[in-house]
Amino acid sequence: MRSFCEGKQAWPELVGVDGQIAVATIEKENPLVTAIIVKPYEPITWDISCYRVRVFVDCKGIVRVTPVVT
Repeated sequence: MRSFCEGKQAWPELVGVDGQIAVATIEKENPLVTAIIVKPYEPITWDISCYRVRVFVDCKGIVRVTPVVT
């Protein structure tokens, strides 16, 4: 979590929720970010951005890790 980023930065309440619902919730609660679903074994970059939230889902599309601004 980046303390210098604006708005809500973590959504622990979304663990166990459908990924698409999580994306909509995140973008509604912090309109400054874009939420991106990340499927198992999908490669990601390691750069930092106050405008992105990665939503890690399992093979059924369920959020398995707390989404945070990264």
